[in-house]
Amino acid sequence: MKDDAQLIDEALQGDSAAFGQLVTRYQDRLYNTLVHVVGSADAAADAVQDAFVQAYVKLATFQRASAFYTWLYRIAFNLAVSRRRREKPALSIERAQLASGEEPVDRHAAPGDRLERHERACQVQSALARLSPEHRAILILREVDGCAYEQIAEILDLPIGTIRSRLHRARLQLRDQLKGILQEDVR
Repeated sequence: MKDDAQLIDEALQGDSAAFGQLVTRYQDRLYNTLVHVVGSADAAADAVQDAFVQAYVKLATFQRASAFYTWLYRIAFNLAVSRRRREKPALSIERAQLASGEEPVDRHAAPGDRLERHERACQVQSALARLSPEHRAILILREVDGCAYEQIAEILDLPIGTIRSRLHRARLQLRDQLKGILQEDVR
């Protein structure tokens, strides 16, 4: 299996199949991350497609100071945030469900348990959608993708201290929103 550097070299020499291998390698990971960041499956798919087109066009400018995925994610994130700013946001539980897809179902759980888990997942998605794109991106990169602070800093081109403080604020905001939702459930 060829590494990213070899595939990039081949793509720069005109081998579009080599770039196709990079697309195959990273499209699902990029899509799964962006779906949480932008809150819409369609917007995430569009951003991923646009990011790969832009990455192909600008491949010669890739300086290899970072990993290819980091560079690609930064392109996709910037495209997604730009598109989202142009659109009027519409928050709804149904939209969050469409964005997140179906939750895995435990075949041995009672129907009420499955319904409760599904409702909780929708509530978390709704709370995530209320965060600013910057806070949501950092939270998703850290908690869903499992990225290290250094990698997040590189992807978003921010100092590590900024990453840490925004992640802290994002966690607090998410906790506060979920606390409000959970209190409504008790009533």
